[in-house]
Amino acid sequence: MSGESKTNSRGLVDYLSLERNVSLASAAVFLIGLGEELWKKFLPKYLEALGATAPIIGLFGTAENFFDAIYQYPGGWLADRVGRRRAFLTFVVLAATGYLIYLSSHNWPLVFLGLAFAMAWQSMASPAIFAIIGDSLPRDRRAMGFTVQSILKRVPIVFAPVIGGILIGRLGLLEGIRTGLVISIGLAILTVLLLSQINVELRRSEPINIRGVWQSFDSALKRLLISDVIVRMCEGMTGVLTILYVTNVQGFSAGRFGTLIAIQMVTSILVYIPAGKIADRVGRKPFVILTFICFALFPLAIVLAPSFIFLAGAFVVGGLREIGEPARKAMIVDFARDDLRARTVGLYYLIRSLSITPAAAIGGLLWKLSPEVPFVTATVIGIVATIVFAITVEERFAR
Repeated sequence: MSGESKTNSRGLVDYLSLERNVSLASAAVFLIGLGEELWKKFLPKYLEALGATAPIIGLFGTAENFFDAIYQYPGGWLADRVGRRRAFLTFVVLAATGYLIYLSSHNWPLVFLGLAFAMAWQSMASPAIFAIIGDSLPRDRRAMGFTVQSILKRVPIVFAPVIGGILIGRLGLLEGIRTGLVISIGLAILTVLLLSQINVELRRSEPINIRGVWQSFDSALKRLLISDVIVRMCEGMTGVLTILYVTNVQGFSAGRFGTLIAIQMVTSILVYIPAGKIADRVGRKPFVILTFICFALFPLAIVLAPSFIFLAGAFVVGGLREIGEPARKAMIVDFARDDLRARTVGLYYLIRSLSITPAAAIGGLLWKLSPEVPFVTATVIGIVATIVFAITVEERFAR
């Protein structure tokens, strides 16, 4: 490689904040996501095929939020206590166990059991990923670090649901999803080999309990948390119901739904890099406000769509929800104490996810009134969240 090529490559690495450990963790996120997205968006239909009703599917979404909540802090605690690498390896093994349970499920209660294991990667690993970015990158490069990680997380969502939809179309719903699960298990094994290369120095701290971690929270972080809880209520109320609305109410196939998810993720990816770079330079708050506005508009745009073209436009709005996500995540890490970084992130998400646990179940009950009701209600909640964040989080705390 010529000197000029090396310089250009190094410049790209620096621009994208591709530090080695951040790159390895982001690659792991990509591999696990590649497997999960073959079947994850279709799990509500999987439950339906195994005999679950709409309220039970809503309860499944609530269970997902519950596990997401209670796993966050233990994940952060483990990452701070035993190190990032050993924690990651534990989370992958637990998640792969969940995939095996999904694969062998012949009734819907077993899917709930599988969820308890499968959520280990999504929830427990999240604080460790945040911590690695905080450990490895300076403050003015963290939003870009989260941008790269977020892109690699979402690239599989562009094409994997489409492939999953094709598998379902050719093999049938149950066999199509189970084929995706077999692929997930293989990719989890490959991820273990990748994560074994991570090397991050463990920063020891004095013994501290969960109350002490909460007391370490900056006041601005607490205000961000309040608005984040409200806006995630908006998302949680309709998340597991969206595929049912698109397929059962609007009458589109699972394959067309996979296409909509791809449109949503392409939109997210296109806005990530410019948004992350600008947020590092000019401040985080405007981007987080834009994210909250799109959270509010997305469910309303779905129910107002009269055709597939308009529905595709609604999923573009859904993709724009990510425009401020790197900025919001960077804010969380910025406010965290260095020696409590993973536990701070874990406690933040524990509180957020536990607070929104009832949202999906409430959405399932509102669905019984009319399928449109949970979507309109979610829009109102999203508007409230946007106002709360804009008023309570000052610009000087979001730079």
